Amino acid sequence: MASVREDPILERYFKGHKAAITSVDFSPNSKQLATASWDTFLMLWSLKPNTRAYRYVGHKDVVTSVQFSPQGNLLASASRDRTVRLWVPDRRGKSSEFKGHTAPVRSVDFSADGQLLVTASEDKSIKVWNMFRQRFLYSLYRHTHWVRSAKFSPDGRLIVSCSEDKTIKIWDTASKQCVNNFSDSVGFANFVDFNPNGTCIASAGSDHTVKIWDIRVNKLLQHYQVHSCGVNCLSFHPSGNSLVTASSDGTLKILDLLEGRLIYTLQGHTGPVFTVAFSRDGELFTSGGADAQVLLWRANFSQLHCKDPNKRNLKRLHFESSPHLLDIYPRSPHLHEEKKEIIEINPKLEVMDLQSSSPPVVDVLSLDSTTTTDSASRAVPEKGEDICGYFLNPSLIPERSSTTVKKKAEDLSDLPLESQRSVPLAVTDALEHIMEQLNVLTQTVSILEQRLTLTEDKLTGCLENQQKLFNVIQQRT
Repeated sequence: MASVREDPILERYFKGHKAAITSVDFSPNSKQLATASWDTFLMLWSLKPNTRAYRYVGHKDVVTSVQFSPQGNLLASASRDRTVRLWVPDRRGKSSEFKGHTAPVRSVDFSADGQLLVTASEDKSIKVWNMFRQRFLYSLYRHTHWVRSAKFSPDGRLIVSCSEDKTIKIWDTASKQCVNNFSDSVGFANFVDFNPNGTCIASAGSDHTVKIWDIRVNKLLQHYQVHSCGVNCLSFHPSGNSLVTASSDGTLKILDLLEGRLIYTLQGHTGPVFTVAFSRDGELFTSGGADAQVLLWRANFSQLHCKDPNKRNLKRLHFESSPHLLDIYPRSPHLHEEKKEIIEINPKLEVMDLQSSSPPVVDVLSLDSTTTTDSASRAVPEKGEDICGYFLNPSLIPERSSTTVKKKAEDLSDLPLESQRSVPLAVTDALEHIMEQLNVLTQTVSILEQRLTLTEDKLTGCLENQQKLFNVIQQRT
């Protein structure tokens, strides 16, 4: 009996942020949802009805990216305040702060085993951090403009990054070298990610396109032009057979990658949609945008799209290898053509009993925060040292007495929100930024002076050697 595809439906929407939503992510068990916003806060929502939400206070500027660790015990966030934070997603909200980037940080991504975190920044660099010890490991430099996104491959051996220099680069984590480069002459990619089996990458373009590349043969496989504005984000269904995109044209689009066509256009947001993500089981997906709302959708097409791709291709030469997109996709790049029926879903036009989630929100301050920089000079603990003090992972730090923590949290929660955050933040941040820029300029001038002195010394040495050679030649003649 043929499968009957049901259409996606808008199940719930969450209200709590005061500004645009920049990033969303499901917990591994799909019971919680983390969101980041221009309002400088991180929020943690429970998908269970009538449950309180938590607002995490710590970043001093727009929070640009958020992601759960694979185990779900940590939450990473990036911000325009040039820091990355690692939170324990509970009501106490312990966090650690990573300082290494010198410009706004645009994205965070955990490796599949949860041991590493990759961050991308407007300082044109990509940094990799060790999560167990919370130590900076190394930087990747080859981009010549802001890096907008960086993601690990499913096996952790590669990193893909995209930049406003109009390139997408593939990096080898073992050699720390750029091993592949895709260029675009029209626009740059806002977001990039690997498909679930790691053979391909998909990019969300500022030129309104979605492109899928095979990284094994460096070939553009699919090229969709289904949005009327820039594409800001995309997310693969866990099966790898479909993709959801978010665009500044105010819509979400669902693409059937097996058939190479657009199947759904979803309308629900007012204004640009900045972020979208599937849950780990593929049953749900969520989106956020300029309207400060988080929409929760039920996919309903998961069963249909979870068919084994191997069954679609009996002519493959190596059955033991992972399915390759060339086996199931059109073998030449093509522009999407709307030949078959496209279903447009606009929940606002339907009479629906939507569950509006505006739960009570608990503000959680970043307590007992530790700071990690990209300095490599941190000492390794001696054998006699307390090893737990060295492993800065907040989930591994020994608890203080619970009564002390509770009392501190209660005392702080009585204060108004603006009092909890150190007074004129705008002035403080501006002064800090000016001081940092002055330090950078001072260091730059110092380095230039040293190089100039070295150059003058070398030039003087060359002239002296040249004069000696000239004198020797004259004497011989």
